[in-house]
Amino acid sequence: MTHIHIPHELKKMNSILRENGFKAYLVGGAVRDILLKKEAHDWDLTTDARPDDIMRIFHKVIPTGIAHGTVTVHFMKKEIEITTFRAEQGYSDGRHPDRIFFADTIEEDLSRRDFTMNAIAADLEDGSIVDPYHGQEDIKNKIIRTVGNPHERFMEDGLRPVRALRFASQLDFSIEKNTYSEIFKEDIQKKITSISLERFRDEFIKIMLTPKPSKSLFLMEECGILKLFLPELAQGRGVTQTDARGFHEFDVLDHNIYSCDGAPQDNYIVRIAALLHDSGKVEVRSEKEEEDPEHKGETVKLIHFWNHEAASEKIAKTVLTRLKFSNAQIERVCHLIKEHMFYFQTDWTDAAVRRFAVRVGKEYFEDLFALRLADNYGKSCQKAGPESPVVQNILELKERLKKVEDENSALSLKDLKINGNDLINAGISPGKKIGYILNELFQTVLDDPQMNEKDKLLKVALNLDLKTKE
Repeated sequence: MTHIHIPHELKKMNSILRENGFKAYLVGGAVRDILLKKEAHDWDLTTDARPDDIMRIFHKVIPTGIAHGTVTVHFMKKEIEITTFRAEQGYSDGRHPDRIFFADTIEEDLSRRDFTMNAIAADLEDGSIVDPYHGQEDIKNKIIRTVGNPHERFMEDGLRPVRALRFASQLDFSIEKNTYSEIFKEDIQKKITSISLERFRDEFIKIMLTPKPSKSLFLMEECGILKLFLPELAQGRGVTQTDARGFHEFDVLDHNIYSCDGAPQDNYIVRIAALLHDSGKVEVRSEKEEEDPEHKGETVKLIHFWNHEAASEKIAKTVLTRLKFSNAQIERVCHLIKEHMFYFQTDWTDAAVRRFAVRVGKEYFEDLFALRLADNYGKSCQKAGPESPVVQNILELKERLKKVEDENSALSLKDLKINGNDLINAGISPGKKIGYILNELFQTVLDDPQMNEKDKLLKVALNLDLKTKE
């Protein structure tokens, strides 16, 4: 019989439960991750103790889901979720069971879970495994399989098919044939569309945080889920980009998805920006016969995507608003997409660097550079080396930006050595003119940081005031 190591906090909790006559098990993803030799981050327990028993036994208990038999116990500086053994019946709304009742055994409790790899329990007493659905074998074979009939499991909750696709990327597992084929069924597709957009969004973010989101995203495309929730992205399939210049070998959809892979795994904002950064190419694509840049006098068909960043920004805002992302998340993703086509050249003046810094914003620099590298990765699925032109270009721009920063250049209105009150005290009438003059002073300092002294700026301001009166 397989045994796993039980952390000392859980052993201590178990001894308290046993003293009160109860049994407890570690369940779900924690057991799966331990069997995969990964670190388990969240501990979920199930027990034959009822919620009121738990609240009586432990000092600090939060009734987080008491209607479903779940409480959260603060114990030894940990938050541990504990659910009473339960069974479920009926899922009329495609998410919540119509009836929940407490079960007598761990086997009954495991029967209600989604996938075999998540239907494994470990006895807190000795770490022995309870595995009625052969989840360990599926974990060994890297297989995602539902507990029991896949059609029934998916009809109970329309999010489960999406979770199956997410686990494919997260764990690098394959979905068992019968389980996967059910996702294509018309009634399952209808059930999937019934889930709330917030639930899909949360699962989508989890996909973005997997080692290789492309695995889930291509499965989503194949089984139709991509078109259901991200139709604007799906429209990139078959939109070719390849012409004589050889910039791209993938169509728009593949490029966006592979770019997502190339973004930092721990930064879902950049990954979402990478996934949507070229989505606008579908609507702005144009072809034109032009002179071959390599062979003068000959013509060649060239493909253009003028201003695709603006079109992509608009699409990203539509998609993320629909999926109920926060305004701050939407603003950050859209700003990165809007600025992703920046083109730094060595001959930029310091003033040009300062204007770039102001336009982009210092807080966006690292994410924007990460997006540039992701975009580059999406062209060939090859990571740029330290000597590659794109990396060298970014490094040079970083050096120039640091130089500007070290000079204490004014990169926002608040950095000016003068403010609106100073202008009013100097005799300039309050009103819109104050904002206009401050902006002009800011542009002056961007061109020449040495002008950022109060006396110098006041002279410029008074001259501007006179000109507006003429």
